[in-house]
Amino acid sequence: MPLELTGKVVKRAEEAGRGIGAFNAICVEHAEAIATGAEAAGRPAIIQISENAVRFHGGRLGPIAAACSAVARASSADLALHLDHVESPELLREAGEHAFGSVMVDASKLPYAANIEFTREAVRWAHARGLWVEAELGEVGGKDGVHAPGVRTDPHEAEQFVAATGVDALAVAVGSAHAMTTRTAVVDVDLIRRLRSAVPRPLVLHGSSGVPDASLRNAVAAGIVKVNIGTALNVAFTAAVRQQLSSESDIIDPRRYLGPAREAMVEVVAASLLVLSS
Repeated sequence: MPLELTGKVVKRAEEAGRGIGAFNAICVEHAEAIATGAEAAGRPAIIQISENAVRFHGGRLGPIAAACSAVARASSADLALHLDHVESPELLREAGEHAFGSVMVDASKLPYAANIEFTREAVRWAHARGLWVEAELGEVGGKDGVHAPGVRTDPHEAEQFVAATGVDALAVAVGSAHAMTTRTAVVDVDLIRRLRSAVPRPLVLHGSSGVPDASLRNAVAAGIVKVNIGTALNVAFTAAVRQQLSSESDIIDPRRYLGPAREAMVEVVAASLLVLSS
């Protein structure tokens, strides 16, 4: 199928009161698992490639973008392609050369005024090329901890930020954290509701691997639309590889452990999509 535009699949989810899963792809097995999981769940999804993943591939966006795009186009599921956590202006400009329908520009480490300036310029450039733009305000899993003062997103500041930058979606800090391997994050549902009232754009939850299913449902009901999931796939992938290698110590063919690893990720994707749309 042709690639979906990120803005369209997010808008459809928002209008239906559902969440849409956005899953990080590091290698082609991730992309295949995301596509197969979306097919199994009968739900749309977003395949996203982060700046860290591009760095892992030697700083070359083209090959991994082409692979993910090809997997998505071959799938029967509605899939969009998103470039995630972009801090480099050079990488941002590469998004226009590939099949991406959207980009998340991340200047959240900068002071508020500098974040606005960087994001506004990125939005101006991206919108001229038809790209949907997500940005971040607050620190998701910030260096001082997710419960530290000043880390969570302030609704009034978020309202001003969106008006000043023209972003299409806003990633907010509400208690989740990146790279959590346990599902113990406590999201502030009341803060999500206040952000939803203040911000006339879809809200995005990063670090969702650490959020329990019930909390994910509550977050979506309160106003979260796009839900980013990455670490949960890697936990499943690595556990399956470890199990295969420990049970068959003579394995030399990587397909013998990459196959089960891919299937483990399929289960995570399908289950997550059903939770978000329930």
